[in-house]
Amino acid sequence: MTGLTIRTLHHYDRERLLSPSRQTDSGHRLYTREDLARLQQIMSLRQLGFSLEEVRECLASPRFSPGEVVRLHLARVRERIELEQRLYQRLEALAEQLRDKKEVSPEELFQTIEVINMTEKYPFTPEQMETIKRQGEMLGSEKIREVEQEWPRLIARVKEEMGKGTPPDSPEVQALAARWSELVSMFTGGDPGIENTLKQRYQESPNYAAQYGMDQKLFEYAGRAIEALKKK
Repeated sequence: MTGLTIRTLHHYDRERLLSPSRQTDSGHRLYTREDLARLQQIMSLRQLGFSLEEVRECLASPRFSPGEVVRLHLARVRERIELEQRLYQRLEALAEQLRDKKEVSPEELFQTIEVINMTEKYPFTPEQMETIKRQGEMLGSEKIREVEQEWPRLIARVKEEMGKGTPPDSPEVQALAARWSELVSMFTGGDPGIENTLKQRYQESPNYAAQYGMDQKLFEYAGRAIEALKKK
């Protein structure tokens, strides 16, 4: 009825976010009205951009206010409605120009792409967009093309090691993890907020990750390798 998968509910249980109040003798999970209220709060916080860890900390805080979460969510929805209206106007103008076979300027395309990004489930903030733009200008188009060509090869090598069962903390995988981190840093400029948004996109949007040749297993494997690298 909520549209959430059983897998997601199990994941929330493992993450100590939402555990069913009761279970049947056969093991089916039973959720109470209070559980549903907590689930609504989780979903609101998630759409506001909170990570799972931040949601857990927020719900555990004695200062937590369900009413404030709803008010924040309302404000975010109003922002999204305004953004969707802006996107509609941009796309409508583009459609008209294309119908009339007029040339669309790069500036108009940049503005449309910016609004599209802002309406995504996990958008970058204006400050993050500016950081990404600066990184692109600093790297230059030639370097960006090199990195774009390197990513599929790097992903394929990580996938190969995972297929062989190579431990994430092995020297072979650690070398790949170091390069993976370097390429991510080229894009993010070392901004942890941009990196977290990317992680959310890859973790919770399988289609988004698939277009780059990754699945959940590979992403988790690479994540463990990077965590091991950070510890060293």
